[in-house]
Amino acid sequence: MAAVTEEAILSALGTIRDGERGDVVALGMISGLVVKDGHVAFSIEVDPRRGAALEPLRRAAEKAVEALPGVLSVTAVLTAHRAAAAPAPVPPAGARPAGPAGGRGPVPGVRAIVAVASGKGGVGKSTVAVNLAMGLAANGLSVGILDADIYGPSMPRMTGISGRPTSRDGRILEPMTNFGVKVMSMGFMVAEDTPMIWRGPMVMSALQQMLRDVSWGPLDILVVDMPPGTGDAQLTMAQQVPLSGAVIVSTPQDIALLDARKGLNMFRKVDVPVLGIVENMSYFCCPNCGHRAEIFGHGGARREAERLGTEFLAEIPLDIAIRETSDGGHPIVVAEPDGPHAKVFRALAARVWQKVSGEDARRAPPRIVVR
Repeated sequence: MAAVTEEAILSALGTIRDGERGDVVALGMISGLVVKDGHVAFSIEVDPRRGAALEPLRRAAEKAVEALPGVLSVTAVLTAHRAAAAPAPVPPAGARPAGPAGGRGPVPGVRAIVAVASGKGGVGKSTVAVNLAMGLAANGLSVGILDADIYGPSMPRMTGISGRPTSRDGRILEPMTNFGVKVMSMGFMVAEDTPMIWRGPMVMSALQQMLRDVSWGPLDILVVDMPPGTGDAQLTMAQQVPLSGAVIVSTPQDIALLDARKGLNMFRKVDVPVLGIVENMSYFCCPNCGHRAEIFGHGGARREAERLGTEFLAEIPLDIAIRETSDGGHPIVVAEPDGPHAKVFRALAARVWQKVSGEDARRAPPRIVVR
């Protein structure tokens, strides 16, 4: 079977018309086209006010591409194209933001939003995020998880959820649910092995839709699994919603702590409270003899927290059970609720909730101030 080409896909999409305006290709509505081993994904950029009405157009576009020889699967996503807001005036030096940037307010029905972040990848941030969320739920709270890692979404696998979200009105998506926790991820929209080749504005638009166009509430807390680094996703979250705080995840070695420090300072610069640091892969205990080995060093995150004037929240061991249960879609807090690892995550969850649930936790979304 011949491999499908981008030219053939665009030719098929050229038969799909947006009413009297013309075809979707000529109108420049197609972006982010990815073709890999017969799997096709693309986005259709639309005016957000027309999103619900254009769902039939999205389905027609998928069907047109599915009919091509060599196509195994097609994923088309409506991406709202939003006009850029006028820049907010820069306050005088030393001034604090007085109110919501651009008039943006809290996510309806969500009491608190906590970002789980790291300065670099590979430190187990998503594993901490999913078990933190499960710990919060185990402690009796109503919880959601937003997978903000557009390029590498992992929450569908870690929460054991497959399928695509539904919508009652063609505009607002219903989050997926497992273990009593609501979940939304770009991983529900595209095949697991499909790369997301999107530029910054598309990432920001997707994040805004997953925040605003999802029926999250009522929730006590929304845990946001951030991508690694200090880029568009972090700035979008800081500017678009009133984050109650950020949890920084690091491993003990110096290079990870250096990047964790950057992540922590980034949140401070955009006026988001840093709730504290979690040291993941803190130590390893041999399951046979009980010998403890500090493979990546130990205590570095605690010392860094003291140096930076923030709280050291927890140390999480390096344990195969934590890895296996996360990869298997049954996080350790759910798989072994009475085990020692679940107790650590539940204690972490209790401390995080204690820090964000006070009356002073509700804050206006911050604005970046250039000094």
